[in-house]
Amino acid sequence: MIKDNQKYFNRMHVVIDAVVIIISYLVAWLLKFVGPFSGDAVRSLSFEWYMTALFGIVPVYLILYYAFNLYTPKRVQGRRLEFSNIVKANTVGLLLWIGGIYVLLKEINFSRDMLFYFYFINMCLEELVRMAIRYLLRDIRKRGLNQKHILLVGYSKAAEGYIDRILENPQWGYQIRGILDDNVEAGTTYRGIKVLGRIANLMVILPENRLDEIAITLGLSEYYRLQEIVAMCEKSGVHTKFIPDYNNIIPTKPYTEDLLGLPVINIRYVPLTNTFNAVVKRLMDIFGSLVAIILFSPVMLFAVIMIKLTSPGPLIYKQERVGLHNHTFMMYKFRSMEVQSKESEKKAWTVKNDPRVTGIGKLMRRTSIDELPQLFNILKGDMSLVGPRPERPFFVEKFREEIPRYMVKHQVRPGLTGWAQVNGYRGNTSIRKRIEYDLYYIENWSIGLDIKIILLTFLKGFINKNAY
Repeated sequence: MIKDNQKYFNRMHVVIDAVVIIISYLVAWLLKFVGPFSGDAVRSLSFEWYMTALFGIVPVYLILYYAFNLYTPKRVQGRRLEFSNIVKANTVGLLLWIGGIYVLLKEINFSRDMLFYFYFINMCLEELVRMAIRYLLRDIRKRGLNQKHILLVGYSKAAEGYIDRILENPQWGYQIRGILDDNVEAGTTYRGIKVLGRIANLMVILPENRLDEIAITLGLSEYYRLQEIVAMCEKSGVHTKFIPDYNNIIPTKPYTEDLLGLPVINIRYVPLTNTFNAVVKRLMDIFGSLVAIILFSPVMLFAVIMIKLTSPGPLIYKQERVGLHNHTFMMYKFRSMEVQSKESEKKAWTVKNDPRVTGIGKLMRRTSIDELPQLFNILKGDMSLVGPRPERPFFVEKFREEIPRYMVKHQVRPGLTGWAQVNGYRGNTSIRKRIEYDLYYIENWSIGLDIKIILLTFLKGFINKNAY
């Protein structure tokens, strides 16, 4: 059974980690006292003294790895999350080591350089070892080995979505044995997965204990049976998970509260409602916009000169957009079209070969140069470097009725670039897909994600093939 294999694998993983810690420690000692970085290093403490410290370091680090979830199954755990946990565990270990050596033992002769060598070497080696293990396991699972056998209880959209993801990711190593449902005829198949019979068959299947997991995928109308099914699964000792049939309502990472023992699920969790997160992002916006204004000032000067030389009218075009908490603001752009009346502006988006766009305007739109004045919107606080793109009030009113959850995007500041844009949804593209990406960004915001989007904006270039 997989759960037995997992137990042995975890024990082996602990041994591997212990070996990695020892190797990292030895390499750090060699770099400090023997290798090219040794210089005139003085060995105030003996080699034996340093090696004796391993008897405390190894168990403490292994306990920290366990505390930071580094021994959880790797089937669907993300690499970024795992590396983040490695950094956290090693950082806490470093602080404990500093406290133990310099404060409790008062051993001031212990090499600080060696301590920091170990810190960085150990993190790098741990990550490399885990990457190797991850790729080895994925290769094994793709070949049909180390599989986890699952039975679905209930046929619903949630069941179909779960099957889709499992079949599209064979490296996870999941084998769906079938589906039990009372409303769909036995023998019905979805992507090769059969409905085996009725839910009552659980009473026969579970005692055999040949399954690794039960996934409850009931439709909304059958939730009254949830308690009964969970009770049956728990009696058998089979691990049970619940895939809700309302994933279009709750976020991908639901935020729960404990109300005197009553779990309360928040329908929408927005990390940027946290004051600390909001302050960090705002400081990043101020610094980033100032740097960008300085860097792009020659480009903006060129745009100003070309606009003035090629068409009459103002240099900067101001347009009302909807921002944070549905408040409107005036968004700045370099003027790329002929001067129009306000009524003409409101009619529609720009289309291909739009006669209103000037010659230099086409170049600016294709290269996103026309968006650069929005750096001043960011400095003012109307916008952010990264976030959902803002829309005009007319279209906001239109889309809020047509597209579910459209208004959620206004729970954060609009951005100069965004998750949807770096994934190709710019200009004349699907609004629904853009909103999907915007919601993912809003619910999964982190400083790391913002940095990733900024880097992707530069790497993928500012050229917009959908801009007219």
